[in-house]
Amino acid sequence: MATVTHLSFKTPATVHRSFPAHFLSSTAALPPSSRPCFTISCNHMQSAKAFAVPRRSIMALILSSCVLSQTEQNIAFAQQSVEFREFIDTFDGYSFNYPKNWIQVKGANADIFFRDPFILDENLSVEVSSPSSSKYKSVEDLGPPEEAGKAVVRQYLTEFMSTRLGVKRESSILSTSSRTADDGKMYYQIEVNIKSFASNNELAVNPQDRVVRMEWNRRYLSVLGVENNQLYELRLQVPENVFVEEENDLRKVMESFRVNKLSA
Repeated sequence: MATVTHLSFKTPATVHRSFPAHFLSSTAALPPSSRPCFTISCNHMQSAKAFAVPRRSIMALILSSCVLSQTEQNIAFAQQSVEFREFIDTFDGYSFNYPKNWIQVKGANADIFFRDPFILDENLSVEVSSPSSSKYKSVEDLGPPEEAGKAVVRQYLTEFMSTRLGVKRESSILSTSSRTADDGKMYYQIEVNIKSFASNNELAVNPQDRVVRMEWNRRYLSVLGVENNQLYELRLQVPENVFVEEENDLRKVMESFRVNKLSA
């Protein structure tokens, strides 16, 4: 498989303190002979008061500065855009963008396979139907997006079948849609949630000893397209808790998927 990889980028407050009212009232009550000392040093005292901030206020200012600084750092981090690379398969006829730090895995049961180097359950793959066994003209040959979504779920559950006792899989279709990309072709987008449950001791005699727990909870995102009489499927797998944090980037990957006409 001949591939060409291109690199692309998506790329304080002023503290003001006035004299307390009780301090001013006590000054006015002093004998006249005693007032000049306050009058003479009034400017100096007012200047000193402006800088004489109690320790409690100083601590509050420090804490506020720390909170604001941390908030600014979080906002700046959130605004950092993920770098993407473009993968182009000129032999099979498709392309997509993927996060720059993801690595390609050889020998996976897919036409191409990339995964996050730190979150192993977060990955991307592309499946291409055999040209000899399929004669697709358009993605609409699959029926409406809702019907295509049901077929995608059935395929997932078939692949995830397990011979272990006590294993149960629950699936739900979250959304199905169609879109026409800038290449003029129609693509279907399917979003599915699948949960896997298993008993910790399925062979236990007492039911209370067979505790069922959730093994994993994942989001599956599929993009379907047709070209060269073949069906192409881009698959994204990601744990649900990770999807919440990386949804925008994952949707950019989905929207970048294109199927390309092969030259004769």
